[in-house]
Formats: sequence, C-alpha cells, structure tokens
Amino acid sequence: MTGTPVVVTGTGTDVGKTVATAALAAHGLSEGLDVGICKPIQTGVGPDEPGDAHEAARLSGVRRVLEVRRLPDPLAPETAARVAGLPQSTLPELIDPIRAWLRAPGGSVPDSPATSGPARGRLDLVEGAGGVLVRLGAGLTVLDLARSLDAPVIVVARAGLGTLSDTELTVRAIEAAGLRCAGIVIGSWPADPDLAERCNLEDLPRLTGVPVLGRVPAVAGALSPAEFGRRAPGWFESGPVTALRRDDPSAQVTPAVGT
Repeated sequence: MTGTPVVVTGTGTDVGKTVATAALAAHGLSEGLDVGICKPIQTGVGPDEPGDAHEAARLSGVRRVLEVRRLPDPLAPETAARVAGLPQSTLPELIDPIRAWLRAPGGSVPDSPATSGPARGRLDLVEGAGGVLVRLGAGLTVLDLARSLDAPVIVVARAGLGTLSDTELTVRAIEAAGLRCAGIVIGSWPADPDLAERCNLEDLPRLTGVPVLGRVPAVAGALSPAEFGRRAPGWFESGPVTALRRDDPSAQVTPAVGT
C-alpha cells in the first residue's frame, strides 16, 4: 500500500505543531494504521541533533521518518538558506523524495495489545514549517507543497485570544489555494482554560467552517512515549481517518491490500 499524505501546518510558529503531529500519529497507530512522519525542511538543528520529525516519532512510536533537508539557523527555510549561503530549495528537490517515500512499502503497526499485526491502512503526516505562507524556497510556500501532493491540510492553532483571526486567515488561504482543510487541532490546551479559550473552542468551527478535531494538552510534550501513546487517542473528538473521509472520498487514508 502506498501512502496518502496529510499536511500539518500551523497558524504560525510555536503553536505546538510538532507535538500535535505526534499526537495525530499516535492516534493513527491506535486505529491500526501504518503511520509515517515527514519534515521537508528542518531548520535550527545541528547535524547530529534530532529534528522535529524524529521528536514526533519518538513521542508517538512511529518508525517511518523522512527529513528531506536541514539548514543550520533557526529561521524560515528561505531565509536560512540565504544566510548560510546555500542554494534555495526547489519544489522538485522536496517533492521527489517525498513521493518516493510515499510509494515505498509500509510496515506493520508497532506491537501493542490493541494494534499488533498487519496495518489496516496507511497515513503519512507531512509537517510544514510555521504557517502556510512560510517560504520553503524562493517563491515556494507550504501551500505549494500541499498542492503538489494533492493533500488535505490540518491546521494546528493556539488556544488563546487572537487565535480566531489567525486560524480563519489560515483556513481561508488553504481553501483559496484549492485545497481542503480537514480540521483544526489546538496545539497546547491548558489544564484550566480561561474564558477566551473556552469561547474560542466553540467559535473556531463556527467561523472557519471546519471542525476542531482535538486538543493536545500543554504538558503533552513532557510525557514519556508510552504515556503519550496511551493518552493521545483521548485528545481527539474524531481521528485523522474520520476527518479525511468526511467530505472527500478521494482523500481517504489508503486501505491495506485486502481490506
């Protein structure tokens, strides 16, 4: 079975996108899916340090990981390449390795009492950099990447004041690009939400027209991988498979052969 990509983007930086990607991955594993995580461009991490994709894989238990390119400075990818005196990334340089990864055979689901054995399907999460208009290269945005993959997009948003405008702008940009926004994930949900956060949870789907799929607790990134994997399914109102199947059969998670 080949992979069906889902692009995970944010309303900006530091919204909890990597931990939310890990949570989506862990939830997918709990549903019996073979899950992969891809980071097209990683910035601000040393050559021997784990990047975002590997951190998401560590938390979730995912085994299939792809990082296409790494740039040294903690900047937007286009800026990081320019500052380092390196060539700008092009769409083929990013897309071709991702497509090859998506075509490669998957694997079985990591052993657990609930999910051991052959996978029921496959889900590949592609984590972008920052928001949808962040430049991955000269004139190349996260939206261009998603369009080339023909992938639905999940938006990771903040919980607090200001998130309504940020999230609606992001969803509008996704839809204006001809892409489908599969839903919103709150990337860092507080243990004791204030009035604005509680109201935002109700207002986000009303204003954007897309569902809030789940809320990842603010402390989730500090959990052990075992505890993270155990708790992650409970953070979602509907899982990644349900979100993808809701409106567009062509965007379904790829079923395993024989299912």
